[in-house]
Amino acid sequence: MSRQDRPKQLLELFDGQSMLGLAAARIDGVIPTGNQFICGSSRCKEQVLKAIPSASEDRFLGEPMAMDTLNAVGLSAAVLSRQDPDAVFCMLSADQLIKPVDEFTRRIRDGFALVEEDPNRIVTFSITPTHPSTGYGYIKVGEPVPGHEAAYEAASFKEKPDMVTAELYLAEGTYGWNSGIFIFHAGTVMNALARLQPDTAEGLQKIAAAWSSQYRQDVLDEVYPTLHRTSVDFGLIEPAIEDEHLRVCVLPMDVEWVDMGSWHSFIQMMASDEQGNRTSSESVFLDSTGISVISEDPSHLVAVLGCHDLVVVRTPDVTLICDAGSSEQVKELARRVPARFQ
Repeated sequence: MSRQDRPKQLLELFDGQSMLGLAAARIDGVIPTGNQFICGSSRCKEQVLKAIPSASEDRFLGEPMAMDTLNAVGLSAAVLSRQDPDAVFCMLSADQLIKPVDEFTRRIRDGFALVEEDPNRIVTFSITPTHPSTGYGYIKVGEPVPGHEAAYEAASFKEKPDMVTAELYLAEGTYGWNSGIFIFHAGTVMNALARLQPDTAEGLQKIAAAWSSQYRQDVLDEVYPTLHRTSVDFGLIEPAIEDEHLRVCVLPMDVEWVDMGSWHSFIQMMASDEQGNRTSSESVFLDSTGISVISEDPSHLVAVLGCHDLVVVRTPDVTLICDAGSSEQVKELARRVPARFQ
């Protein structure tokens, strides 16, 4: 369902709403509309602006190409710090489902207070693990932060451990899943990148310098694709824990949190019958268990006989059938299909 010109964040899979729309609704009343920026693919700008009526073109930070999350954060920090040297911003991924919203917004406000008090703090939010997952990063909670209820120093950070390690973390009880939500001081991010990722910082400074000029797009198109591609977790958060100039803080967030990184994540949101079969469209099952069917065509019947633990996804031009336990490998499979289907 997700294609280069229609990423998963824009799929209207939730009663006619997209994950991007839901993410924008979560911050309603927390962050003023005029302070809400969207960093995403330039090729999707029109779809993004349509999905969020309150969004405006001047607050859309268009990436010429996807360069992973460190560069998305860096581009945002570079632009915001140039506009306001005291800017503090929250990175909210648009591929998550979170409830209750009241608890989410309460913690976001707590996070802003921590960074506004000390710009050298980087705040992240941990989720209580429900199972040993190898698809998430883990944060170990350290000592409490004086004067801030339920805030802790981050003792360590581990991005996507193997299963044995994940099981140990779960048993120890002091580790939480990394939510992928961060709060930064924009200037601190730029200073940290200058120490930790100097080539990236230099490129971002060139982009920021041209941002208000007629050469913005030319410089962005030339420089952005040359930046080192890595995640914010590997490129900034892990080394920040050891950096003497930075303090990574953790706020546990008591919410139901789903990172929609695979069909496995999505189907957990669907109701199942007594045999564990789930469907979002017209389907019939016989001698089958653990089947999940997702279809964009409500008039098309999917019939399943004698199968177990499969995910079936039907679109007008592509049908996916995969073992339920292999759904996180769909990205690798997608690289092998002909370009016209990507």
